[in-house]
Amino acid sequence: MHRFFLTLARAMALAGGAMLLLLILMTCVSILGRELNEILQADGLRSSAIGRWLLDELGVGAIDGDFELLEAGMAFTIFAFLPLTQITLGHASVDVFADRLPPAWNRWFAVVIEVVFAAVLILIAWQLFLGMLSKLNSGQTTMRLEFPVWWSYLLAVPPAFQAATTAIWCAWARLVEARTGRIILTEAEGGH
Repeated sequence: MHRFFLTLARAMALAGGAMLLLLILMTCVSILGRELNEILQADGLRSSAIGRWLLDELGVGAIDGDFELLEAGMAFTIFAFLPLTQITLGHASVDVFADRLPPAWNRWFAVVIEVVFAAVLILIAWQLFLGMLSKLNSGQTTMRLEFPVWWSYLLAVPPAFQAATTAIWCAWARLVEARTGRIILTEAEGGH
């Protein structure tokens, strides 16, 4: 079961990475277009044949709605990395208190932490889903591109639910670890 959740988490993280790469490229192109547009406008190059061609024919400038697209894509990206972070124990932790506990207590402390993470991620995923339904019913659109706001929510809901499901699995795995002493989740996968 662990391998199944780990494979799903890695696939979602790859999708999040691809989205992040697209957002970075879009932002760079938008910034370069904005700067080139300002240069062409400021230096009076607009009246030249090349200036007219770049500005009027190609429409060199910022990507219209780049902030709206960035906002929608980042919501997906953030939630897409959560399952892998959860299953590889990649969350930041301060072990000053936990290091002083006996190993058996530490295992039960880990169960409590995973259960809290699962509860919070379930709540976030559910509220995100309800928010999507609310935006769908309201018909609200973005200002520049005028695409429905619920589309952004729709992008973020599947990875949010995957993060919640992965957190439930991690809580269950920690419970099994605490009861049996068998190691299921290892910090080595998290790279710390």
